[in-house]
Amino acid sequence: MELAGLVEVTSEAELRDVIGEPLQRVRDKARPALHEIDRQWLAASPFCLIATAGADGSCDVSPKGDPAGFTLVLDDTTIAIPERPGNRRADGYRNILANPHVGLVYFLPGRGDTLRINGRARLVRDAPFFDDMVVKGHRPVLAVVVEIEEIFHHCAKAFLRSGLWKPETWQPDAVPSRPQIAKLMERPDEPLAELERYYGDEYANRLY
Repeated sequence: MELAGLVEVTSEAELRDVIGEPLQRVRDKARPALHEIDRQWLAASPFCLIATAGADGSCDVSPKGDPAGFTLVLDDTTIAIPERPGNRRADGYRNILANPHVGLVYFLPGRGDTLRINGRARLVRDAPFFDDMVVKGHRPVLAVVVEIEEIFHHCAKAFLRSGLWKPETWQPDAVPSRPQIAKLMERPDEPLAELERYYGDEYANRLY
């Protein structure tokens, strides 16, 4: 697609001309194993994003959430993330089967800094540690085991710029509701009232 006036960056040298070089302490902050503070972060985090890419380079970012501490630390360089009932598209999982490289970002609600982990993932359908991942009687049928290659903490600038955790900036009604989006784009033949019922209490009661 041609865009008038577009000046593209096509090399790392050009990129550095634009954004500059990182400070030495920033360049060197990535570590190959978990620190005790990282373990504390994972124990407190209820939510992360997992980025994957397929063999053809196509990408996916999937959210994962559960009660705080849902990510299980297996050892200093290995973590496991349980699968819960979802839409069964399995976009990220199919990517992992073709390309094991993953990137994760862990959030703490109200905190602007995040924990980032990059590594290699594999899908596991059963293991003794699945018993430690039971929530509301649900034992996962699958888990993502990640072998950590680098881990580091990321600053809060993006969250400060966006005001993400400031309720006064929230506009949940700025776009159509989830039932309305489903009606418009996914399930046009279903009555809106039925979709509102589906995405209401009934939906929340089917999380596990």
